[in-house]
Formats: sequence, structure tokens, C-alpha cells
Amino acid sequence: MNLTSSLLDNLNYGTILLLMLIESTVIPFPSEIVVAPAAYHAAAGYQNVFLVVLFATIGADLGATINYAFAYYLGRPLVYRFVRSRWGKLCLLSEEKVKKSEKYFDDHGVVATLTGRLLPVIRQLISVPAGLAKMNFGKFILYTTIGAGTWNAILAALGWYLHSIVPESQLNAKIDEYSEYIKIVIVALFLLVASYFIVKTLIKRNKTKKQGI
Repeated sequence: MNLTSSLLDNLNYGTILLLMLIESTVIPFPSEIVVAPAAYHAAAGYQNVFLVVLFATIGADLGATINYAFAYYLGRPLVYRFVRSRWGKLCLLSEEKVKKSEKYFDDHGVVATLTGRLLPVIRQLISVPAGLAKMNFGKFILYTTIGAGTWNAILAALGWYLHSIVPESQLNAKIDEYSEYIKIVIVALFLLVASYFIVKTLIKRNKTKKQGI
């Protein structure tokens, strides 16, 4: 924890990459407390906000690739054995969380690696079912980059905006407050889009049945 606190107190492109790598593995670590503060400092002229997003996304890709390779080469039995182990519990993993990410991947296919990066809980673990399913790595890294890049851009925009309205002493509290709103909006938008495609599919299926009659 002291190492993490030290890294957070000295955010630069290297520490951003390292912390986001950690965040994208099975180790629980909120990206909100990395990218948003880094963008806050970028707004003050200490860093470049575009490089903040770039290095955060590279870190996320590297962490996601570790998860992907872990699941790809070890397979489901060993993955679940790790989840049940003491080390898995130390990483705050559970069978329920992994099964939830697998179900999400099964329900939404390979595009889940993109949309899943925007959803709480699913975000850190969506690479595991992708590896278990032996998803094409090129598609995996492409969708992961788009999803992680989008999420990091949202957090960077939040940090940049907060620089204009709150002092640094209130930054963490405001990040927590606004992050909850962002998550609610993202989940709501996702459900809206998912509902649209479900309704569209049902209408198309209904038309096909009528034409068959």
C-alpha cells in the first residue's frame, strides 16, 4: 500500500502505465484514482493530457494481455483453482465474479471485450473469458484498446474539468462523486443500446416468421 501511495503521489507517464497495468489484471485497483488526477495535473500544465490517456491505455492493454494469456494457456480448471485459492482471495476474486464475466462474454460475443471495459466489475475480468474462449488476439487487443481508451478518455475529461472547479484538496472526494454518476450513465446507455438491438432482433425474427407463413 505504501508503494501504491508513493506512485499515486508521483504520477508521471511511467507510473500511470504501471498502475493501469495493475488495474487491468485481477488485482483490484480503481482507474479513477489514476487517470483523473493525472489529467487534473495535466490541466495545470504538468503533463500532456493526451499522453496521459495514451500511457493509461497502453498499461490497460498490457494488464489485459496478462489476464488473457493466463486464461488462454492455463484453461478453465486452473483458472478456477486459482480463484478459489488464498492468492485468488487476496486479489478479491470469487467464482461468482469470474462466472459473471464469462456469462457477459457468452451473451455478447467478442464485442464484450470492448463494451465490458466500460462496466464496473466486468472491466477487470473480461479478458479472462476472452482467453478461455481463445479469442483471436488481434481482435482482442483492438477491442480492448478501444474500450480502455474510451474509458480513460472519459476519466481524463473528468479530471480536466475538475481542475476548473475544485482545489486539489477536494479532488479525491469529487472524483468519487462524479465517478458514480458516470458509471450510472454508462450502464443506462448500455442497457438502452442493448434493448434497442434486442427489440430490433425480435422484430426481424417476427417478420421472418410471417414471411415463412
